[in-house]
Amino acid sequence: MSLESVKKQFREENLGLEIMEMEQSTATVELAARAIGVEMGQIAKTMALALKDRNILIVSKGDAKIDNRKYKDYFKTKAKMLSSEEVFEITGHPVGGVCPFGLKNPLHIYLDKSLKQYDHVYPAAGAPNAAVKISIDELQNITKGTWIDVCK
Repeated sequence: MSLESVKKQFREENLGLEIMEMEQSTATVELAARAIGVEMGQIAKTMALALKDRNILIVSKGDAKIDNRKYKDYFKTKAKMLSSEEVFEITGHPVGGVCPFGLKNPLHIYLDKSLKQYDHVYPAAGAPNAAVKISIDELQNITKGTWIDVCK
């Protein structure tokens, strides 16, 4: 269902993006990079976090980590990752396929500036064996994401 919701959004918005469905798992940054044949940084990792009043998604380059100080300075709270069950309930996507497309609920999406070192990145596409190649500009336009600097 999750992969289908991503396909539906791409179709309805005439995005012309091609989802790569692979035989092997792309559920982790390392597996996705190996399956696609790119460096780990080019995998756009989508993380679901809880703020005091809402849930958000942060998309960063695959080998980046949240910098707790930067995160707290920006959001005024500590980083709190959602559980697998919460992620699925909120996004409609299973862990390993979480992406900023075809979401079950509207969420504010933040794009970490770490992504900007690449012309194209590869976020998941709603399933642990699916990804999509997308330009940084397309990613920002489609997600209406806000650029932030919270990773190291």
